[in-house]
Amino acid sequence: MNLSQLAGARHQELFWVLLAAAAAALVFRLARPAERRSLRVAWVLLALALTAHALVALAPDTALGQVAHAATLLLGGLAVIQVAGMLVFRGLLPAVHVGLPRIAQDLAVTGLSVAWCLLWLRLSGVDPSQLFTTSAIITAVVAFSMQDTLGNVLGGVALQLDSSLRVGDWVRLDDTSGRVVDVRWRYTAIETRSRELVIVPNSWLMKNRFTVIRANGNAPLAWRRAIHFNIDPQAEPGKVTAALEQAVLDADIPHVLTNPAPSAILAEVESGYCRYALRYWLGDPQFDDPSDSAVRVHALAALERAGVQQGLPTEERLTIKDNENWRAAAARREFDRRVAAIRATELFARLPAIEQEALASHLVHAPFAAGDVMTRQGAVAHWLYLIIHGEAKVLVDGPGGTVQITTLHDGDVFGEMGMLTGEPRRATVVALTAVECYRLDKDGFGQVLKQRPEIAREVSAIAEARNASTAQRLLRAGAPPPPHGDLLARILHFFSTPA
Repeated sequence: MNLSQLAGARHQELFWVLLAAAAAALVFRLARPAERRSLRVAWVLLALALTAHALVALAPDTALGQVAHAATLLLGGLAVIQVAGMLVFRGLLPAVHVGLPRIAQDLAVTGLSVAWCLLWLRLSGVDPSQLFTTSAIITAVVAFSMQDTLGNVLGGVALQLDSSLRVGDWVRLDDTSGRVVDVRWRYTAIETRSRELVIVPNSWLMKNRFTVIRANGNAPLAWRRAIHFNIDPQAEPGKVTAALEQAVLDADIPHVLTNPAPSAILAEVESGYCRYALRYWLGDPQFDDPSDSAVRVHALAALERAGVQQGLPTEERLTIKDNENWRAAAARREFDRRVAAIRATELFARLPAIEQEALASHLVHAPFAAGDVMTRQGAVAHWLYLIIHGEAKVLVDGPGGTVQITTLHDGDVFGEMGMLTGEPRRATVVALTAVECYRLDKDGFGQVLKQRPEIAREVSAIAEARNASTAQRLLRAGAPPPPHGDLLARILHFFSTPA
């Protein structure tokens, strides 16, 4: 059956098909007013098809009637495809919560329209293959002149095929961030927080890097954010990080997640302040700015409650005289602090003031962070530590494994036998908190011992008493006890000092 026979035999049925398509389009228009502009092509095709159908009725047996028959069939088929595409992609699929980008509808409608046109040509007696052969040069010229457009089309198809970009994704590209609201033939539309619609060519997205923020598999979306605080360098880092993390956990901030838990780190140390980073997780990237603001408000309040001061960049301009005075005063304050540490230590508390000050002049500041190994069992180190502030645990490797034998606090000393006799460390000491220490090495103590050798007797007596207590702890842990013998003789031998 050729096209004329088909159109003539189904003339009445085609009229009802066109009316049914028009009725479906009208119902869809009333049900979905927001899609009224999408029906413009369908309305135009329906109007042209019905006009051609009317011409058939006016001149049924003329050449004009035959042309009108063919036009009715072609335009009617295209109109039905347009209406069906709208009903499926804009009506049925959204009703069952299936969201597809606009390009999927465009591809489906265009593919069906091309197939219908080829079928129409076949029914008209035209071989489509011959038509394509004779127009190959024209096709090549058109493709070359439209290479940018074709690049955008193919880019849009590729983005959808590999799911690298989907409607609803939050994306960042250069200085623009927003949600993908549509993917069309030529472009991808991104709506920013300011309700600006940014049009990005698909070919640009294929050639450049962009960031997509979406959920990973079935897990809910969790996007890590980082905000920074400048804190007084005198503040204890552990106290600051704990306050920042707890500020997020204790606050009920919309879209801010507590699982994964927030984390705070000391990011940088600058002149006059330390820069901390509070990393938290956000459930909706659209609310990044207000969420950052809310987290800052809660964090600042938590820091204030914890007594943590903000830090500011500092700059000092001193004359030479003022600078010398300032340095002298600072040095005196630090020296007084070291003397106080020596006097608070059991090992040196009974020494005369002049020897205490001499030892203080040889102290070296040695801070440790929580978790640091301050000394290790079996290591050889010729110095001792004076704990000024903080806590540390003492561990011993015994037959049953590692055992904690005691905890050191402010004013405690450890490692004295390594400095006095050179013997290996008897235990491992690990910082439980941030620990501030002073270190005294063999050379510093040796210079004082050289000036007054008799202090070796006083120090050895105290060390003997400490050794007895240490021996009991080691025996309870199953570790070998410290070596016996004349401690004073070992000290004098180690320092090459005559008795």
